[in-house]
Amino acid sequence: MVSSTVNVVRYSALLTGVVYGWYHRRTLQADADHHKVQNALHHQEKLVAEARAAWKRKQEAGGDNVVTDPEDPRFDLEKLVASWDKRS
Repeated sequence: MVSSTVNVVRYSALLTGVVYGWYHRRTLQADADHHKVQNALHHQEKLVAEARAAWKRKQEAGGDNVVTDPEDPRFDLEKLVASWDKRS
């Protein structure tokens, strides 16, 4: 038969281990959540930077601003043909 002191020590150790495990898992999960949020923010910043760079390249490359839609009131066939001649 096991004495009551040994049982108290056993169950105290078990309870301490369960509480420590719960606390440790909670801190690990908080760190993982924080890391996940930081990665998402970094990815979003990267996408915004890429979009800005693409927009800047588009603005620099499209200096002639030729309207290619024939339904647009600013459409000019001569400018369109001239821009095609420049490209080729």
